[in-house]
Amino acid sequence: MAFRARGWRPPPPPLLLLLLWVTGQAAPVAGLGLDTELQIERRFVPNECPRTVRSGDFVRYHYVGTFPDGQKFDSSYDRDSTFNVFVGKGQLIAGMDQALVGMCVNERRFVKIPPKLAYGSEGVSGVIPPDSVLHFDVLLMDIWNSEDQVQIHTYFTPPSCPRTIQVSDFVRYHYNGTFLDGTLFDSSHNRMKTYDTYVGIGWLIPGMDKGLLGMCVGEKRIITIPPFLAYGEDGDGKDIPGQASLVFDVALLDLHNPKDGISIENKVVPENCERRSQSGDFLRYHYNGTLLDGTFFDSSYSRNRTFDTYIGQGYVIAGMDEGLLGVCIGEKRRIVVPPHLGYGEEGRGNIPGSAVLVFDIHVIDFHNPADSISITSHYKPPDCSVLSKKGDYLKYHYNASLLDGTLLDSTWNLGKTYNIVLGSGQVVLGMDMGLREMCVGEKRTVIIPPHLGYGEAGVDGEVPGSAVLVFDIELLELVAGLPEGYMFIWNGEVSPNLFEEIDKDGDGEVLLEEFSEYIHAQVASGKGKLAPGFDAEMIVKNMFTNQDRNGDGKVTPEEFKLKDQEAKHDEL
Repeated sequence: MAFRARGWRPPPPPLLLLLLWVTGQAAPVAGLGLDTELQIERRFVPNECPRTVRSGDFVRYHYVGTFPDGQKFDSSYDRDSTFNVFVGKGQLIAGMDQALVGMCVNERRFVKIPPKLAYGSEGVSGVIPPDSVLHFDVLLMDIWNSEDQVQIHTYFTPPSCPRTIQVSDFVRYHYNGTFLDGTLFDSSHNRMKTYDTYVGIGWLIPGMDKGLLGMCVGEKRIITIPPFLAYGEDGDGKDIPGQASLVFDVALLDLHNPKDGISIENKVVPENCERRSQSGDFLRYHYNGTLLDGTFFDSSYSRNRTFDTYIGQGYVIAGMDEGLLGVCIGEKRRIVVPPHLGYGEEGRGNIPGSAVLVFDIHVIDFHNPADSISITSHYKPPDCSVLSKKGDYLKYHYNASLLDGTLLDSTWNLGKTYNIVLGSGQVVLGMDMGLREMCVGEKRTVIIPPHLGYGEAGVDGEVPGSAVLVFDIELLELVAGLPEGYMFIWNGEVSPNLFEEIDKDGDGEVLLEEFSEYIHAQVASGKGKLAPGFDAEMIVKNMFTNQDRNGDGKVTPEEFKLKDQEAKHDEL
């Protein structure tokens, strides 16, 4: 039902109503008779009767008029229209004027009117004989008075009411529309769609404009509107007859003003907040999304996955882009987004058009693509002169967690160290950077942004995509590596007869077994050193392969060369 505004016209002059009366169209509704010869039988009285007909009221009622022998002379039902008239203003026969007084809506009265209070000795030619007693079976449908105002009855008020409807606000509400007798003429519930409109600017009938003011979201009220503040004398099409009082049972679901910005309510703010989000940051957060009336529409928790996005760059709705600025890691806040900063008039999916959105968010982490790693050293031993560098073999313990404290992994729990060669690509780039220039016994925290960690993909089932990682590290052992480009070095002078020393059987050919035995013997005696942290046999095999130029499985004196003799090989 479109509650459009209509002008109200005054009732027709008494002459017209008297004419209707003379032609037999006058119809009564019973009241408590004031004349002893007027007989009134109250055949049905409703349980609730908030008001009764008084002189000067305007009424709408149905009736059947008969003579004492049961012959019908008139009926409003036959015309499919109530009889509408002022009471006590001489627009009705005297008996009906008296009989209607005191009636309730939905009350039914049987009225016997003597001739002197009806049409008397003249009757109505061709319709009502002279001196006729008239019987009227009357059902009252509606009462109002020209002094009536909009009546409001609030039967449910929500516990919290941060704001109420004001002029120019835009609202979404459900309603059932009935007449005073309870007949339903319209319902938004039946259409399964709210009625959405501005209030106080003429988009509604005047009575509805007034009746909605001051409502809270979640409030339920009954608004009773007299016809001159509704659809007046003309009514509205086939649904609402002229001069009808209207009753709206309204539940307010949503409320905003086009001038509204977002509103933010901080629920939990961590005591430590070293950094707040800025435009261009990438956030990971959980949220529950509801409408203003509490209706749920979405949740990241139900998907068991954070919502990950850049902020301040248009990747999310404008209200969230603004509401996510200035948050701390671990912060919980409520962001209320008006529709013009949300999904607008069209809505999206299960979000209705013009809906205010409420997001309860929990910030898990954020970073900026320009971020590097962050290193905080918590402890250094007195002697911290030997620092880790590329190529060194390290043994360390760590706890790995997310920024919100969620533990991902721990070598302490496993009871064994994590061992790597620094700079060899055995760990993520951020960890490789974070382990450099560290001494044995040092303890530090390394924070690694995702582009230096596991990126957007993460590690399935272990590390979420785009997650910032926190490593608490203790370096336990450091074995110095070899110079860059070397997998084996001599610790002293190299024998000028190196090939002959390797070729123990003197056959002029060195096989892999001879080569491997010799290299391992040099390492064992301290004369040579293999790069730490790698498979020794694999290093030796690669060294032999590099010397075996023709790939025939043996090295000859012509093939055999040291590194400084051929820079492109690293074997010796």
